[in-house]
Amino acid sequence: MSFPKTQNEWRMALDSLPPTPEKIPAFFFGHGSPMLIARQDLNSPMPIAMGSEGDLAKFLRDFGPALRAKYKPKGIVVFSAHWETIGARHVTDYGDKNPLLMDYFGFEPYFYQQTFESKGDRALAERLVQLYKEAGQKAKLSGVRESRGWDGRTSPPSQGPGFDHGVFVPFKLMFGDKVDDVPIVQVSIERSGDPEQNWAVGKAVSKLRSVFGPTIYVRTFIEPTYLMSRIHREEGILILAGGLTVHNLRDPRQFSEKAASPNVKMFDQAITVAASQSQLDERKQSMFNLVKHDGFAQAHPSAEHFVPLYVAAGAGEEGGVQVISAIYSAPTIAFGI
Repeated sequence: MSFPKTQNEWRMALDSLPPTPEKIPAFFFGHGSPMLIARQDLNSPMPIAMGSEGDLAKFLRDFGPALRAKYKPKGIVVFSAHWETIGARHVTDYGDKNPLLMDYFGFEPYFYQQTFESKGDRALAERLVQLYKEAGQKAKLSGVRESRGWDGRTSPPSQGPGFDHGVFVPFKLMFGDKVDDVPIVQVSIERSGDPEQNWAVGKAVSKLRSVFGPTIYVRTFIEPTYLMSRIHREEGILILAGGLTVHNLRDPRQFSEKAASPNVKMFDQAITVAASQSQLDERKQSMFNLVKHDGFAQAHPSAEHFVPLYVAAGAGEEGGVQVISAIYSAPTIAFGI
């Protein structure tokens, strides 16, 4: 089975995605590291493929414009490996200006001067909380005055509100330094690292991808007053889940396809094969089995960068699957085509 690895191949894959479908696909994508936006490829344990002129940066520059052109999303909901909460989803409610959280340390000042301007949306954030509660899951809004809490296994844990680098770094490449016409809301993933729980995290919000018709308002009588209730008939939301299929900072060799161990390389290849299974039951079982693969522990000393794959798969559970790019350690996969 052959998957797109070169720029010509992934551009063909992007072109082949059906435009403005009834349901926008949900995407898992490789969010990379801050080195994606380096002024040049500085000395780093990350391979050249993860640098500002590497394959992943090139792909993200192609990926974002293709998504905007094909789907014209009314909003973006993003999940990142760098925001984990236990048992309850936290949903950003940042108002007209989404702050940034520089959740990395030891970099030169340039990396702390980065900007990415975007806005949130209270209605979308509240809709997310509603969907989680309808699915029997806990959820809450997270505002600009509160710390997000645990953040992507950084040391020490990052404090404060804001989009982490798993969001603003790839989004700068995908959408530019400013997105002022489409609101963006971030949701936490499940810190347990459990594949089934993170699949459920995605499945709970799958309704957002559907486009049914105009939003309508219903006047409801509640003694002693009438209330106007909005029923969401039109969603059209793009769901993106970012992580990496290989993430081992203790052994940087694993980030390089040439230097990685055979088990890790086989594991990375097994991911795209498992996700591409046409039958849902087979796909779920094959994907859940990935954490038992001989190369999983060496690729992921902790699971937070891997489980966003399950979030995207859950959000796009119904429908076909297409591997858009098979860049080593940072593939992009569309679920729910």
